[in-house]
Amino acid sequence: MPKFLLIWYNHKMRYFILFFIITIFSNASTLHLSISANPSRINPILSTDSSSSEITQWIFNSLITYNKDGKIKKMLAKSYEFKNDTTLIFHLRDDVKWSDGKPFTAKDVLFTYKTIISPKIFTPYSSSFKHIKKVVMMDKYTIKVIYKYPYFKALETWMMEILPEHLLKNEKNMMTSKFNQAPIGTGPYILKKFSISNDIVLDANPNYFIHKPYINEIIYHYLPDASANFLMLKSGLLDVGSLTPLQLERQIDDDFKKRYSIYEAPSHSYSYMGFNLKNKKFQNPLVRKALSLAINRKQLAQVMFFGHARVCTGPFLPGTGAFNKDVKAPKQDIKKAKELLKMAGYDKKHPLTFELSTNTGSTRTYMAQILQSQLKKAGVIVKLRIMEWQAFLNTVVMPKRFEAVLLAWSVGLKPDAYSIWDSESDKKGGFNFVGYKNKEVDKLIKKAERTVDNKKFDAIYRRIFRLITDDNPYLFLIIPNSITAVNKKIHPVSPSLIGVMHNVIEWKK
Repeated sequence: MPKFLLIWYNHKMRYFILFFIITIFSNASTLHLSISANPSRINPILSTDSSSSEITQWIFNSLITYNKDGKIKKMLAKSYEFKNDTTLIFHLRDDVKWSDGKPFTAKDVLFTYKTIISPKIFTPYSSSFKHIKKVVMMDKYTIKVIYKYPYFKALETWMMEILPEHLLKNEKNMMTSKFNQAPIGTGPYILKKFSISNDIVLDANPNYFIHKPYINEIIYHYLPDASANFLMLKSGLLDVGSLTPLQLERQIDDDFKKRYSIYEAPSHSYSYMGFNLKNKKFQNPLVRKALSLAINRKQLAQVMFFGHARVCTGPFLPGTGAFNKDVKAPKQDIKKAKELLKMAGYDKKHPLTFELSTNTGSTRTYMAQILQSQLKKAGVIVKLRIMEWQAFLNTVVMPKRFEAVLLAWSVGLKPDAYSIWDSESDKKGGFNFVGYKNKEVDKLIKKAERTVDNKKFDAIYRRIFRLITDDNPYLFLIIPNSITAVNKKIHPVSPSLIGVMHNVIEWKK
């Protein structure tokens, strides 16, 4: 028996048997991927976690999206035009069908808009639609959007995927609808099989309006254990998978490199430690500043990422006009950190103690341990709480039952501070779950929303960047590189600003 099979049998026999059967019986036109957490709701307006968004992207379409170069690309919209600064017209495609055979029309767009802004729906995505005065269905395939004022993301708002009106118009409670586990969309794939803590299977949509994907089936193998995921990738039983820097540098061999092409690029994400600002421990700015000074971010990047990352200095990423290059990451200063903690009432006899919560199935577990060790040097006692993703999200993060959390944000190509940093987003279903409030930041966010001049917009956002980092509601930590391995049998694969999977419907295997 080969060595890797022996190891697998001893430690992960259940997964191996499953994958062995899949490998024997699946055809060459199956794309094998993995997912580490259960999707909560496969509904685009309710998908607030990465697992749900991952599956949703295959099933639904938006009116527009980004192409591989980060430019606007038409999808369900055949064309669009601005009549003036506040009026946007969409002309929709007339050849699109939902996967149940019903035609896609302007009714679906209007229904999606009304659902998102409904007070019965708790979705952070509603923030982008609050600038709209009204949406009018001009005819079966034309939609007119009238904004209250010129809005800097008037077009990008419609990157929200569209829901089927004919299936959901009589739904009494969208939050608990069966549709969220059995969705019908217009996208390139159709959900064939989904159950909690099991594999998710998607079939190619034969009536997809661009063309039927050449890959007939996508199987997402449920692998909550990161080591199991890596072993499956090394065994050649996954077609696409992410690699950690440690795996890239120390744990793959020449056989792996012969089997997979490796693509690396800066990710559009950052990791952070967020404080519950309604907790008295973290309401004192001296405490937050002390904790920031106690962290060695460069060491974190080196130990965790072997140089395949950079230190994060604030809420907006390098390469955008919103990035403030004058803000530098704090250098570790244990002496100063202790002084600030003493001023806040903490010392050896009465140390600052708090619980840091994060999820399993990610590198954040190890990052939490390093942060725990670094903070200990400043006399801070950190207790770790590690949970399965959905339990962590639903019982800790969204209900705001935490002292501090270790998480990451994926950031769009065009930054929008409202959903995370505006005090209005500190609400049920909102992304400002740390409870950050700064009146000047709120005012600047509102000002930027009405600023369509890019230079003026960027200047406002650089000021927001400075204010947020001065407040330390988060400890901004690391911007990791995205490292992706793709089976060399798959073609055409090309790296892009939005990743390697931008053209999956063209892939052949």
